[in-house]
Amino acid sequence: MKKMNYIWGFALSIMVLASCNDDFLEEKQDLTGVNEEVFQDPHMAQAYVDYVYYLFSPGDNGRNLIWDLFGGFEFSKNTDEMPGRSALNQEYSQISFTEDHALEYFGERMGTSIRNNTWTRMKEINLFLSEIDQHGLPEELRNELKGQMYFWRAWQYFDLVKLYGGVPLVLEPQNPIIADAEETQVPRSSTKACIDQIVADLDMAIELLPGRWTGDDWGRITSGAAAAFKSRVLVTWASPLFNRDEDPSRWQLAYDASIEARSILEGNGFGLYKKGNLENGQAWGNMWFEEVDNPEAVMIYGFNDTSSDQIKKNNGWEKACRPRNLGGDGRMEPTIQLVNSFPMADGRPIAESPNYEYDLNHFYRNRDPRFYHTFAFNGALWPYDEDGDYRHWSYRWYNSEGDETPNKTTETNGANSSGIYMKKSTNPNASSADNFAFSGTDIMEIRFAEVVLNIAESAIGIGNIQEGLNAIMEIRERAGVENLDGTYGLGSGLSKDQAFAKVIEERKIEFAFEGRRFWDLRRWLLMDDEFGYTQRLGFEPINGMRRMGIYVVVKDQAGNSYSGDADPMIADADGNAPIIDRSPEEYPDGIETEEEYLDYLYDNYYEVQIKDDLDPTNNNWEFHWYPEYYFIGLNEDVLSSSPYLEQTVGWNSFSGDGTFDPLAE
Repeated sequence: MKKMNYIWGFALSIMVLASCNDDFLEEKQDLTGVNEEVFQDPHMAQAYVDYVYYLFSPGDNGRNLIWDLFGGFEFSKNTDEMPGRSALNQEYSQISFTEDHALEYFGERMGTSIRNNTWTRMKEINLFLSEIDQHGLPEELRNELKGQMYFWRAWQYFDLVKLYGGVPLVLEPQNPIIADAEETQVPRSSTKACIDQIVADLDMAIELLPGRWTGDDWGRITSGAAAAFKSRVLVTWASPLFNRDEDPSRWQLAYDASIEARSILEGNGFGLYKKGNLENGQAWGNMWFEEVDNPEAVMIYGFNDTSSDQIKKNNGWEKACRPRNLGGDGRMEPTIQLVNSFPMADGRPIAESPNYEYDLNHFYRNRDPRFYHTFAFNGALWPYDEDGDYRHWSYRWYNSEGDETPNKTTETNGANSSGIYMKKSTNPNASSADNFAFSGTDIMEIRFAEVVLNIAESAIGIGNIQEGLNAIMEIRERAGVENLDGTYGLGSGLSKDQAFAKVIEERKIEFAFEGRRFWDLRRWLLMDDEFGYTQRLGFEPINGMRRMGIYVVVKDQAGNSYSGDADPMIADADGNAPIIDRSPEEYPDGIETEEEYLDYLYDNYYEVQIKDDLDPTNNNWEFHWYPEYYFIGLNEDVLSSSPYLEQTVGWNSFSGDGTFDPLAE
């Protein structure tokens, strides 16, 4: 069993205690007063903080390479990464607080029970911060505990602000017993006031926390994690969503914060993970599997591989990605739009490389090394514990001549919809014996690479374009991209907008399926061209886009599409296959390796076709994004329980049109 030797193991123990005693925290503080014992005993104070970690952590079978307290992959369905219908890509008759697009994450009014929701989490943090200095615990311990709580308060507030803009700033514990009292009716603060408070909390965390934890404490929030998160916050604050006037002083704040984060992290042994061969992306592909003391892991969520109901906390990502023929779910469905975003091996876009020719039928050839560690495609090597040489096959053929789509597949237990699988951070030592259900691979919520790309983006924002490009080149050098032109394929003489486009695209590649794309599109106003940024930066708006995949269709010796009942590439007992054996004992003349044979199959027996039904094809459905979604409105439940809250501009309410402007200072 994986040893749980850091904070998430502690948090899990607290979760077990709480499940055995529903009054775990209520016994320690009854919501109307404080039991001093919690703040006098160092073990109980630590348990309190660990419980807050639990409140913010993914649950058992959490499968996201994402951390959002609301939404998860629901947000990714609103991007060019993956298909899917959600509340934010449907067509509505009106933008309304009564519709599903008025998301629930703002939270319900705080009640008397301990529930894992927005304002209860905030209350638990505020109560701790208001009491911890009052009862005699040693200063060093108090500072470490407070630093972690300041971080989580900032984390919670930023999760709200990036969706709604300004929200109520509640910095003292509220008593739900007197929830109708005027003192609990806190109005929405300006977005700037919220950002200022988030930054102030993170500055406190940076000051109070150690730069590195060791032993059983590894995995707790460090000063470097707080600084990296501050960098994320201020890059978002400088982005067009919040910075419509393109104020360069905001980019300067983001740049200073990003440089500070890098300095703190590097001073404590963090940096880009570079263990292994950089030339083929081996280091990039391996970084997910080194857990304790991984230099890339600025902030992690820990999992274990146990099956015990009492303490199991498995990462469901492995099972979600692996194909159904092996017992996985095959749910992660990257689009061809995402696949085609990955450059060629020389770092140039697929249509612009002077060194490598791209064609759809050989889409996998000569690509950025990250491509091969991110995607599993037909014929790709995708090892697991029981088969280190496993190749994934996902080709199709026609049931009969005249069929419109290749409706037969070699994946007898069912294929995913896009024809491309997500391979990223799937563990080659994961076991199929339990259908990949008990993965213990940790999730890196903040990677050092994000800090580097925050430096890139903010440097461009203050006009230091070459410094920004140099930071992107650091990322590409670690990934194993060829440097044939001295710029790792980025080019030279770029304008500010062109450089911004490069860093946004690099984030799309580096952080594919890590939960960054939705927020990047939104903060850069790239969901549509309402504000002109897609045209300026040279991107296609997501609004109206049809997300697509591929079919890999088998051809016969004459070059015609194969049709029939039998799998055309699996040999029978006599060693004969209807078309050709995909795994022969001997290769044709001139072919010596499996990779060469795969090329031979694509050259002669596969035709790659675009699959256009990832998004619904019935009723003329298309992706529909409304500009009002750049700042989400409060929903019916919130407005009915808290009528003193202003509705967001662009949204309606019980009392008429919204009046709260998230951009007003």
